[in-house]
Amino acid sequence: MTQPGHESERPAPTNPSVDTHGAVDLSGLASGSPSGGTQPGAAQAGAGSGAGSGAGSGAGTGAPGGADSWVLAVQPQQLQEIVQLSGQVPVLLVIHDSAPASQSMRATLADAVDAQQGRVLMAELDAASHPEIAQQSQGQLPVATAFLGGQPVGEFDAQISEEQLRQLVEQMVQMATQNGMTQRMPAQSRRAGGAEQTEEEPQLPPLHQKAHDALESGDYDGAVAAYEEALRENPGDSEAEIGRAQVQLMRRTRDADLETVRTAAAEAPDDVEAQIAVADVDVLGGHVEDALARLVAYVRDHHGEDRERARAHLVELYSIVGDTDPRVNRSRQQLARALF
Repeated sequence: MTQPGHESERPAPTNPSVDTHGAVDLSGLASGSPSGGTQPGAAQAGAGSGAGSGAGSGAGTGAPGGADSWVLAVQPQQLQEIVQLSGQVPVLLVIHDSAPASQSMRATLADAVDAQQGRVLMAELDAASHPEIAQQSQGQLPVATAFLGGQPVGEFDAQISEEQLRQLVEQMVQMATQNGMTQRMPAQSRRAGGAEQTEEEPQLPPLHQKAHDALESGDYDGAVAAYEEALRENPGDSEAEIGRAQVQLMRRTRDADLETVRTAAAEAPDDVEAQIAVADVDVLGGHVEDALARLVAYVRDHHGEDRERARAHLVELYSIVGDTDPRVNRSRQQLARALF
């Protein structure tokens, strides 16, 4: 079993299209963009945004939080989104089938994840419903891969004990905390069999629901338009503002090639759009401090419209990362010094 290591041992992402590795080779599936199903990391991204929650399927019973769950069901074409989401919160990808060993490990991990109350997410992929996954697995299911900062940091299977599984989830949270990832994500689904399952779930405002539905179909433009309509009706709708910023970030970066973006920024240090592009992919890849520091430095060293463009974009990234995040608080102080 490969256990998650310390940040100093984790290589920095070299490309946003990270290949998952190990018992199941997912590299061929992780390169596509979502075409349906739950859209992880968009309306849900960012601590306390309240902009929506995914429609996954929970597993297991008895964890804190009643019927709330931080387990979401995903499709093969969403794997790259899951990898990107690990730039904001640690993510455990579990690929399973209907065998008892799979269901046992899946339930144990779901309980352990839900006990963390949003500090880690679990994405589950049912190989029984996807012949291409079952074929690639070659009988080596279940398998779970831990992701942090866009990189796989550990891989394990059903050979380890339930206690070790629980400890591994705790280690993922500790690792994330060491790297400044302290936000909690909203619940992604409802747990099956919970006493609160029959309670009516809170309804999103109509335009927020419209944005959520657009995300589920992979329609970033439609989601942005719905949030903008909500802001026209209520300019003080902070959840719509954050939701729009999150979706816009994903839309801007979904086709980005990290090497190309970084090369363009290095060759044109005075090009504000090139610097913003790097900051965007860094935020999505978990390098939040690097992204914020880059734009603060640009504001400090430049003047005029480009300086204001960088400042405004920096403020937008603050809302995406979360105003209570300590990295944002430090960056705000640095920005104030750069401006005055």
